Amino acid sequence: MPVYNKLVRDRIPEVIEASGKQCRTRLLEEAEYKRELIAKLHEELQEYTSAQESEHALEELADLLEVIRALSEVHGSTWEQLDALRQRKADARGGFRDRVYLIDVEDRA
Repeated sequence: MPVYNKLVRDRIPEVIEASGKQCRTRLLEEAEYKRELIAKLHEELQEYTSAQESEHALEELADLLEVIRALSEVHGSTWEQLDALRQRKADARGGFRDRVYLIDVEDRA
């Protein structure tokens, strides 16, 4: 019997049971939920960076967004508030579309 001991999406137990298998789960306390979300963020990022095809990479990016959405709620925010913060930062400092690569900065003082 495989042991996973990791945070999974809410409907995964239903999917497992629909396949004729049984699983055991428990609900996480707030502190361990945050810790497991951070671990899931690392897991999904690793899966994204190892993706060989665009379709797989996009699937992993979608997973990353889902984890980020959950983390924003843990920090007392909504997805809309997080996106508004992202937009303010983009307005003030730009995004990454222009592909600017900073080589160095000379201190003239």
